[in-house]
Amino acid sequence: MSPDLAYFRQLLLQRRVKLQNVSKTGEIAARTVELDQARVGRLSRMDALQGQAMSQETIRRRGLELQRISEALAAIDEGEYGDCQVCGAPIALARLNIDPATRLCIACAEQSERNG
Repeated sequence: MSPDLAYFRQLLLQRRVKLQNVSKTGEIAARTVELDQARVGRLSRMDALQGQAMSQETIRRRGLELQRISEALAAIDEGEYGDCQVCGAPIALARLNIDPATRLCIACAEQSERNG
C-alpha cells in the first residue's frame, strides 16, 4: 500500500512550521555569554556557558531535522516518497507515521547504525 502523499506532506509542513517557530525562541539562549566578572560570578558564567552550548546543539539538531523535512518534501514532489533511499523497498507506513521525514526502511536504518 502506497503512502497518502497529501497526508504526509501536511504532516511534514506542520512539523517544519513548529520547528521554525521554536527556532526563533531558542536563538536567544545561544547568544554569546558575557564574561564580565564584576556582574556575574564564576559558577553563574559556567552555567551560562553550559546553557549556551546546549542551545547551540539544539539549534544544530533542529537544522538537521529541517533539512530532513525538506528532503522528504522533495521526495514527495519527485514521486519517490515512501521508498528507501538505499534499497528502494517501500518504507512501512507505521515507520512513516512515526517519522515522516525518514528516508530508510528499517533494515537499511539498522544496517546504517551498525556501520556507524
